[in-house]
Amino acid sequence: MFGVCNLSIVPCRKEPSDRSEMVTQLLFGDHFEVLETQGSWCRIKTMYDSYECWIDKKQFLPIQQHTFDILNASGLFCANELVQIMTDNTTKQMFPVVIGSTLPNFDNGECPVENSSFTYDGAYITGKLPFTKMGIMEMAMMYLNAPYLWGGKTPFGIDCSGFTQMVYKLNGIKLLRDAYQQAEQGETLSFVEEAEAGDLAFFDNDEGRIVHVGIVMDNNKIIHASGKVRIDGFDHHGIFNNERKDYSHRLRLLKRIV
Repeated sequence: MFGVCNLSIVPCRKEPSDRSEMVTQLLFGDHFEVLETQGSWCRIKTMYDSYECWIDKKQFLPIQQHTFDILNASGLFCANELVQIMTDNTTKQMFPVVIGSTLPNFDNGECPVENSSFTYDGAYITGKLPFTKMGIMEMAMMYLNAPYLWGGKTPFGIDCSGFTQMVYKLNGIKLLRDAYQQAEQGETLSFVEEAEAGDLAFFDNDEGRIVHVGIVMDNNKIIHASGKVRIDGFDHHGIFNNERKDYSHRLRLLKRIV
């Protein structure tokens, strides 16, 4: 069984319960494989980042394998406005989609998915665009001041690794979902002085586990999600919180993804 997200945002849970913690979100257009069902819940594996989680079976559109295969082979198109309207052509109802949402089978404003079709009339980007560090920084600033939300991936609530994943997605580069997974990607840098704007910095806790990630900026700054998406000082010790006048995160390693 396979599915695609046909709603604005769908919470993905650690366990099959509304009371379970949200570990990530599906945005419109995300497609996935259903691994098992349990009552009104489905355990899924997302195709974008191979993340496993539980969603309510009422909150997605079931699709056939041939449709799933077509979506896997399609080029990546993403909504590139903070919020824009999508129209369900079957019901004629409108609903919002947020920046970074996938536009499945996108062609001339239309998103056909099996027997359904949606119309999107906003700005979009394609994964075929050339990657630039400047593009990373421009997209990062789109999320500035977004409130922190564990498991979130939108300007209305986002966590540290959701922030880095979405910024890179909007530049055509796939990152895995969690900070410790992202830390396994790319090329390790030896010194802070080697880091350039757009590189990733990872931070650990007292047990040595990587628990935080941010995007390096020029002029000894970093943009990251901590309370909100914010800009702080950054050096070889870690992140210096400008409001607290103290270090908030301890640097573990630096990575260049592209």
